[in-house]
Amino acid sequence: MMNTWHKRFDTAQYMYGESPNAFIKSHVDALQDHKEIAAFAEGEGRNAVFLAQKGHVVTAFDYAESGLTKTTQLANKNQVTVNTVLCDLINDDLPVQQFDGAIMVFGHFHKTDQFHVLDKIMTSVKQGGIVMIEVYSETQLHYKTGGPPDQDWLYDAKQVLAWCEHHKILHFFTGEQMRTEGILHTGLAHTVQFIIQKTC
Repeated sequence: MMNTWHKRFDTAQYMYGESPNAFIKSHVDALQDHKEIAAFAEGEGRNAVFLAQKGHVVTAFDYAESGLTKTTQLANKNQVTVNTVLCDLINDDLPVQQFDGAIMVFGHFHKTDQFHVLDKIMTSVKQGGIVMIEVYSETQLHYKTGGPPDQDWLYDAKQVLAWCEHHKILHFFTGEQMRTEGILHTGLAHTVQFIIQKTC
């Protein structure tokens, strides 16, 4: 997977565009009072740079070195700073209770690893912190507008909701969304999105 994503991002073009994800952009106010933010599975940095422009101290985690290089380039282009960490979210240790909030957009993991990764993300956030995530639902398989072409790499909305219920749910949605994100995420899609506050 390291080589696959490194090769995908090793281009001059930003494969998912330079603009932030629509869900992150429309709900960014939920992070208003949360200064230090982690952006997990951040790819080429579009969301991390957007949050830095909003005044957050942002650290982008990804396991594609080429993606992190482009994150720094995009930050420089927009005259902001984003810290970057080369990281395998499945196998590497993450900081513990370091961040005031965290985001992840379309982090693709096999079902055997999905909630392991979500648990690690939650552990990285302080008590009272905000976690904001959008991923593709299992229904996305029929849309063919982005994401893995394998249901085992998509998310079961009911299972995600059950996981969220251990914390304070500020927003939960599953359904159709238009996404125009570079050349790889374009068109009507079916997503799961949530914003939760860490309570335990």
